[in-house]
Amino acid sequence: MRTLIVKENEKGQRLDKLLAKYLNMAPKSFLYKMLRKKNIVLNGKKAVGSEVLSYGDQIVLYLSEETIEKFIKEKKIEIVENKLDILYEDANVLFLNKPVGVLSQKAKTSDISITEMVLSYLLEKGEISKEDLKSFSPSVCNRLDRNTTGILAAGKSLLGLQGLSEVFKDRSIEKYYLCMVKGEKKEEELLEGFLSKNPYINQVTIKKQAQSEEDLPIRTLYAPLASNGEVTLLKVKLITGRSHQIRAHLASIGNPIIGDGKYGDIQLNRYYKKKYQVMSQLLHSYKLVLPPFLGELSYLSGLVVKAPLPDLFFQVMEGEKIKWQHGIPEG
Repeated sequence: MRTLIVKENEKGQRLDKLLAKYLNMAPKSFLYKMLRKKNIVLNGKKAVGSEVLSYGDQIVLYLSEETIEKFIKEKKIEIVENKLDILYEDANVLFLNKPVGVLSQKAKTSDISITEMVLSYLLEKGEISKEDLKSFSPSVCNRLDRNTTGILAAGKSLLGLQGLSEVFKDRSIEKYYLCMVKGEKKEEELLEGFLSKNPYINQVTIKKQAQSEEDLPIRTLYAPLASNGEVTLLKVKLITGRSHQIRAHLASIGNPIIGDGKYGDIQLNRYYKKKYQVMSQLLHSYKLVLPPFLGELSYLSGLVVKAPLPDLFFQVMEGEKIKWQHGIPEG
């Protein structure tokens, strides 16, 4: 027999969801059978699994320790170096400035990503324990390409993780980027089109009209901030959020991002690599504006998080005599 007491980071979810995390090797059919037979009970009563848990609820597993251990696969936890550039942090959420060359989330088992760094950071601070990780794991809520810099959001608590994940999913959070592109842009413009992804080569194509159900509508708003007539620093508002959207959308109108090896101008990239050591796209997620929240996360309503523009941008602008037209970007 084992008794579980619902913790702060476990409340608000269904009983069957929690059981599936805790007994992570058990088939769902087994869990529901144990509920039906009252071998798993909630607060001393029979449960069906759909009950929403509250802090302090008591779950009793009337199972042998041998059976329980058989259905638990311990998560391998590796403490990694976590020099995080934290922009904002509280008990529920964390926003950080991702450097170039680091993955937001693992692509393969051997990878070390920002998610592992955040987990190590919280374990070292004592804000979460290895026991807690059996039923809840803090995680990054949005993604940036490996070579895109800027703001990543992470949920430290279940409440924070669910809240941030929802606003990224429903696109109510405002996302702004800065990028340096080929050519001169003088006016603000809203780009619209359709994006088609080729998963075999991890590349996308932009179309004016949808040609299949898999072609997704995209909207990208940009405004020029600085230019030398040949290169322009743009502020981009990502209205939809698709894979490689900004990079491919700007390239499709003849304004590829400097340093972009996938959608960029090869000759131009060589020049900037040789002169300024630009090794990847000059694209930076620099501002997030949170929408209104209800309930316990209402204090986050309207929060503005900014990540400073990387030094490399300023080096290129100074070297290429790119003059500010609208001042240092503040939004």
